[in-house]
Amino acid sequence: MGRDKNYDRTELLNRAVELFWLKGFHATSTVDLVEALGVHRKSLYAEFGSKQGLFEAALEHYSNNHLNHLLASIEGDTAAKSGLNAIKAIFKDLANAAEGTSYGMGCLLCNAASERASLDPAVGPYIDTYIERIQQNFLRILNDAKKNKTLKKNTRVEHTASFLTSSILGVVTGIRAKAPAEQAWGTYYSVSAVVDQLLIGP
Repeated sequence: MGRDKNYDRTELLNRAVELFWLKGFHATSTVDLVEALGVHRKSLYAEFGSKQGLFEAALEHYSNNHLNHLLASIEGDTAAKSGLNAIKAIFKDLANAAEGTSYGMGCLLCNAASERASLDPAVGPYIDTYIERIQQNFLRILNDAKKNKTLKKNTRVEHTASFLTSSILGVVTGIRAKAPAEQAWGTYYSVSAVVDQLLIGP
C-alpha cells in the first residue's frame, strides 16, 4: 500500500513555474528544483517522470492560470465592453509591466519559445496554442468592431490581428531582455495610433 503524498501538486507547479520563469529550462538544475519545490528527488520523478516532464507540466499550468491574468484586457466581459480600446489596454498593461516586477521576467511561454522550441518538439504545441490564443482574441475584438460598425470597412482584419500578435510577442521578449521601458511605451503609443486610425469617427 502506497504512502499518501505529503505535498500539493498545484503548489509544486506554482513553484516550478516561478523557477523556470526566472532561470529558464537549461539553467534550472534538478538540485534547484528539489530545493525550490521542497520535495525529495524520488517524489519529483514519481510525480512528473523527469525534469522535462515537470517543465511541460509547468507550461500547461502557466497556460491555464497565469495567462488569464496576462490576457485579461482582451478576454472575457471586460474586453467585450471595451471594444477596440481593449487592444490599447493590453499594450498599456505590458508597458506598465516593463516598469514593474515583470521586468526581466517576460512570459514563460515566450521564454520557452526562444530557448526550447527549436530543440524540443514537445514545447511546440504549447507555443502554438499560446500564439493562437492571442491571435484569436484580437480577431474576435476586430470582428466584433466590424459587426458593430465601429471599424473601418477597408480594415484587413487578419493582417491587423497578426500585426498586433507579433507586437505583443516583441514587447514581452523585450521585457525579458530588460530592454528600456520606453520601448514598451513606444509600442503602446504606436498601437494606440493604429487603433485610432481604424475607428470610424463620430
